[in-house]
Parts: sequence; C-alpha cells; structure tokens
Amino acid sequence: MSSASVAVVIHAAKDLRLENRDVRDLGQDEVLIALRVGGICGSDLHYYNHGGFGAIKLLQPMVLGHEVAGEIVEFGSSVQGLNLGQLVAVSPSRPCQACYYCLNGQQNHCLDMKFYGSAMPFPHIQGAFRSKLVAKASQCVPADGLSPAQAAMAEPLAVCLHAVKQAGSLVGKTVLITGCGPIGCLTTLVARRSGAARIVATDISDQTLAIARECGADDVINTYTDPQMLERFEKDKGQIDVQLECSGAQSALASGVACLRPRGTLVQLGLGGDMTVPMQALIAKEIALRGSFRFHSEFAVAVEMMRSGLLNVDHLVTHSFEVGEAVTAFEVASDRSRSMKVQLTFPDNNNG
Repeated sequence: MSSASVAVVIHAAKDLRLENRDVRDLGQDEVLIALRVGGICGSDLHYYNHGGFGAIKLLQPMVLGHEVAGEIVEFGSSVQGLNLGQLVAVSPSRPCQACYYCLNGQQNHCLDMKFYGSAMPFPHIQGAFRSKLVAKASQCVPADGLSPAQAAMAEPLAVCLHAVKQAGSLVGKTVLITGCGPIGCLTTLVARRSGAARIVATDISDQTLAIARECGADDVINTYTDPQMLERFEKDKGQIDVQLECSGAQSALASGVACLRPRGTLVQLGLGGDMTVPMQALIAKEIALRGSFRFHSEFAVAVEMMRSGLLNVDHLVTHSFEVGEAVTAFEVASDRSRSMKVQLTFPDNNNG
C-alpha cells in the first residue's frame, strides 16, 4: 500500500491545514478505504471556529471528520463479507465491546470509546478526513446502490434515529422540532417516517426552515421574526406531545417546554453547553426529559433506510468541495444563510 494519506488537520481556531499522514499496516480484521466523501459536522465547525466547545479544547493537532464513506481497496486476512471496490459507509463509533456499558448493549456510553475526530480524551482521537483510512471491517456497512454523498449521511441520520427512539412512539403525535440545521432536518424526516401526525419546526433562518418543510414539517416558524407564532401551542397547558430539541439553545428548549402538554416528552440532542432548564415547568407538567447521545446499532439502520428508499437525504447536501478547498468548505459550512450540509470530496487517485 502507499505510505501517505492527505489529511485535514485542525491546529487551532481558524488554523486548518492539509497534511500528509502515514498509513499504518492493516490488521487482519481491518480494511483500507479510499475515502470518497466526508461531511462537515457541527462539532467539526466548533473546532474550526473556536478551537473546541464548552470544556472540550484542542490540546494538539487533530484530523477532523467522522461522516465518511469510501471504497475498499485492501482488506486484512480475516475479513469476510466485503469486496474490493465496494462502497461502504464507515461508522466513526469504535466502542471497546468489553466494558460494563458495551456488555449491556449501551455501546454509545462505552468507557473506552474511540470516536473519530474527538478532543474529549487526550491524546485526541484522530478523525477520518484522510484520503486513505484504515478501519475495522466491523465499522463498514455496505452502501451498494447509494452515492458516496448519500452514504456519508449515515452518521448524522443515525444520530437522529437514536433520538427519535428515545422519544418513544410518535404515531399520531404532535411533534415540535427546534433547530433546523442538518440534525433538525434529518430528525424531521425520521419523525415523519415514524408516524408523527403533525410536525412543527422552528429556527431563526428562513432558508433552513424551507428545507425543513421539504423534509416533512407541516408548520415552520421563524422564532426570530415571528416569535409569537409559537405561543398558540401553549394553550390549555400545551399542544405539543414531543419536543426534539436540536439547536442546543436555551431559548429553544424553554419555548418548547412552554408548549409541551402535561406528561409530554422532551428529548435533548443539540449540544450547546450547559443550559438552564425550566425545572418548575418540567415538574408541574410532569414532563419527561431524556438525553440523546450518539448511536450504535442505528448506523446500519440508517444505511438500509436510505438504500431502500424510505428516507431521501439528497436535498440536505447543498455544497460539495474538493479536499484541496477545505478552508473554503469550512467557511461556507459556517454560514447558515448559505449552506445546510457541506461535504468534502476526495479525488479518485488513492489506490496503490
């Protein structure tokens, strides 16, 4: 195999570089992937714009990226069920499978998780934005029939599938989705497919709300220009059964709680740091508050739902840049008035 891979490396806020990184030898249960597409996630943008988020700070250079898909160009001696040249979606989640949580089916809470592109531990877990990626075969889900751009959407879609699972049945429910970035719009798609009778989506951008409507939202509300439009759902102690909070903004959480019915459910999946929760309202209305963090089994489900045509994510990808234009791509992805999901493409010259 070739010994070098082009990688997208963050050194500090606004200091993004393309660097050559060595490609290590394959283990017997591993594959070498020629990356084709990588999606820029909100956490990538936090590292790019701010050098981290909350208490999580960059302490060393780190390869970014965890929403990736590519083609298998080599595999280890014990790998079965995968083929050379096959397109695969690559799960960034690498739990140890040996700790208490892994053994109890809660791999997303693994005590020794290796999640691509994370500065939570030190040394940091290097990411997947590299032209040649060595991965465990168990991370790879065949994506035959999908484009690389579609396959790279499996990770954020898995996040949303896990969140909707946390909410319980949505059949016949009125659902409020606060925050309509990529996660909010994907959550709208999943909620619609899961039987929600009415979906209300809020954001402060008309552009993102238009995409939310394409994804199945019945009502879209710009809470910056028309904040009073949400107040009608506060009538009779609340009209909303389930709130899926995707923005990580305290104001969005609080406005949703005011709209939730007694014994409604609030699922928080947006990460915006610690927030003040309207605890008195939660108690008085007996609202169930549930967190939602990452995913595990939902990754393969996300790929299959796209392959079967149950979920179409094409309209969420608004921009695509070659990896050599990574800085431009990150700047565009940082501008919500211009973009939804921005992806990097890797030229087809990585075999060998």
